[in-house]
Amino acid sequence: MRTSKPCLLVFEDGDVHKGTHFGYDGESCGELVFNTAMSGYQEVLTDPSYRGQIVLMTYPLIGNTGVNEEDLESDRCYLDGFVIRELSPIVSNQRATKDLSSWLDEQGIVGLAGVDTRAIVRKVRTKGAMRAILSSIDDDPKSLQEKVLSWPGLHGVDIVEAVTRTEKEHWSKGLDEPFLPQLETVGERRPRLAVMDFGVKRNMLRGLHEVGFDVTVYPAKTTAAEIREEAPDCLFLSNGPGDPEPLQYAVKTIRELTEGGLPTFGICLGHQLTALALGGKTAKMKFGHHGANQPVIDLTTERTEITSQNHSYVVDATSLDLGMVEITHENLNDRTVEGLRHKDLPLFTVQYHPEAAPGPWDAFYLFRRFMDMVQEHGGAKV
Repeated sequence: MRTSKPCLLVFEDGDVHKGTHFGYDGESCGELVFNTAMSGYQEVLTDPSYRGQIVLMTYPLIGNTGVNEEDLESDRCYLDGFVIRELSPIVSNQRATKDLSSWLDEQGIVGLAGVDTRAIVRKVRTKGAMRAILSSIDDDPKSLQEKVLSWPGLHGVDIVEAVTRTEKEHWSKGLDEPFLPQLETVGERRPRLAVMDFGVKRNMLRGLHEVGFDVTVYPAKTTAAEIREEAPDCLFLSNGPGDPEPLQYAVKTIRELTEGGLPTFGICLGHQLTALALGGKTAKMKFGHHGANQPVIDLTTERTEITSQNHSYVVDATSLDLGMVEITHENLNDRTVEGLRHKDLPLFTVQYHPEAAPGPWDAFYLFRRFMDMVQEHGGAKV
């Protein structure tokens, strides 16, 4: 593992952090965010929702379990830089096929170790998520600051087009024991589920298949008419990266499909896009929710869940028509909207990740709740 070469992290305000390089030898710009999960760095690295972002892990020791094929949440590493306190010199896991640094080198991702991650997190929490650059090939902070200032950032940009599938795909893989909980399947006939891929994670698809859906995944720009041709019984709106506002093509498709009564479940970006389709608005958060320990209360049951989350935008509660939709979940840290339910249509959404990869399994029941809703509405088609 190459860890001796210097590497710099430079923020748009000129703040410089010097450490040692690992992974790919190069440089990249991104919006720096921090993730508070204590495990599951491989799932974080392969979550398409991190496209355009440099991720800092608050847990201090990373790399001890290496990298394996089973825990990949997509076909590649989508983030734009990785910052940690200490890179483990030892890989100890029976499933590991290579070390983290070598894998990041293959993926073209620059890594930085040996910096004060607590100080950087404090900076982001105080000033908000900022543009930054990682470089192991340019040691001039002034030059690097000029580069990051020329990077346009993520707000108002369609990032989804860089992570979505290019072709329709049928998905037929379930959950793997013993690493994930099994869900009770129902009946012999699987309701036909159309998944809109805005950056979907594999464990979402596994969970949906496991609970009993016949899953087909569609590219983000698939139109409502094209989905109608397949006559699905229900609709799933996936997670994804960036600002939801530029994705008006997706908002249009969601509005056209849900107005017809198609049972729908949206998570993360899918939750935000549904709010836009219902006439609401979204807003950029100061530093977002990124981690596996976000407390959420279900206002309909008063049950608290510890959830896995990854988002920088949030639904504006004041923009919602509460005569049409009900806020069903709130974040207990900042009271932001974590879930919605339409009062007349078979439609509900959550901001967090029920597939929990990585994270706790508190919200796995939502896949079963979705199936119950589909069955209750007779597998209605558009």
